[in-house]
Amino acid sequence: MLSKKTKYAIKALVALARNDSNQPMLIADIAKNEQLPKKFLEAILLELKHNGFVSSKKGAGGGYYMLKSAEEISLSAIIRIVDGPIAMLPCVSLNFYERCEECKDEVTCGIRDVAKEVRDATLKILLETSIADIIKRENDLEIHSKVN
Repeated sequence: MLSKKTKYAIKALVALARNDSNQPMLIADIAKNEQLPKKFLEAILLELKHNGFVSSKKGAGGGYYMLKSAEEISLSAIIRIVDGPIAMLPCVSLNFYERCEECKDEVTCGIRDVAKEVRDATLKILLETSIADIIKRENDLEIHSKVN
């Protein structure tokens, strides 16, 4: 399950990527437009900044702006930065592996085998889906909803 923090990070990146003016956006404007709590958004944007996705400019005309293109930022990267592991179990995590305490034998563990399949399928989708893809989906869904 995605945490609120991850959903807010994705929404903030989408807002910044949709910014046609390419000018820095104020946190207050992003928070208002996306209906996100400002204080929480500040912490999220700072984390995204420390990880090289966005940067900020101080003073008049300041705010946050994208450092990477929307096509370069995968959902898997955002989830890992904000929430950590994508895998359901630590013993199948690619970046945050830990052996399960109660596991007798990882090689013959059926739960681990299923969790690995889920991880692989989920990871494939998350790696192949970028912020640009989210924007395209939102645009397509908006068009589709007007047709129906």
